[in-house]
Amino acid sequence: MNNGLKLFLSMALAVGAAGSLLSGCAPLAAGGAVTGAVITNDKRTAGTVLEDQNIENKARNILTADGEISAQAHINVTSFNLKVLVTGEAPTDDMKRRVAEYVSRIAKVQHVYDEVRVAAPSGSSSRANDALLTTKVKTKLVSIRDISALDIKVVTENGVVYLMGLLDQPTGDAVAEAVASIGGISKVVKLFESGSSALR
Repeated sequence: MNNGLKLFLSMALAVGAAGSLLSGCAPLAAGGAVTGAVITNDKRTAGTVLEDQNIENKARNILTADGEISAQAHINVTSFNLKVLVTGEAPTDDMKRRVAEYVSRIAKVQHVYDEVRVAAPSGSSSRANDALLTTKVKTKLVSIRDISALDIKVVTENGVVYLMGLLDQPTGDAVAEAVASIGGISKVVKLFESGSSALR
């Protein structure tokens, strides 16, 4: 793919991300916005990056359409390389099951990591702490030699850090070990892919 096309896709995604940020705050959330830097340097193809964004948007719309889930649950959906991580809290087993089922039915989704807890939605202080931990993790990743922070997607939920990316086993293990040394993290879950398989 030439640089001109990558730049065009980067600008298109940036505009889309800005639009979604202007739409307001809701208990349902899709994964992090894709920036131009991600499109240019991401190990995924540009088409896959776009498809991941589409999956997150579709998931948000589907879950919002279920009034019960929208009103009573706190769900985050993050797609990376067509593998989808679903985190957050749902008050009942049935609601948790429905969330995973909705997401698994979205076109192009290859696998769903269902990490939703059956519990009341987390409070603002817990979510603020998760945001702080995510920032700390991203800062740590920048300091790791031969690793680009853009290679790894970080999701934090209730003190648990999930790492997604395309890394070989030794590199993934080293990254997870470095992240685990950060204070305040209760657990690190590796969802790295090496070739066609996920590393856990």
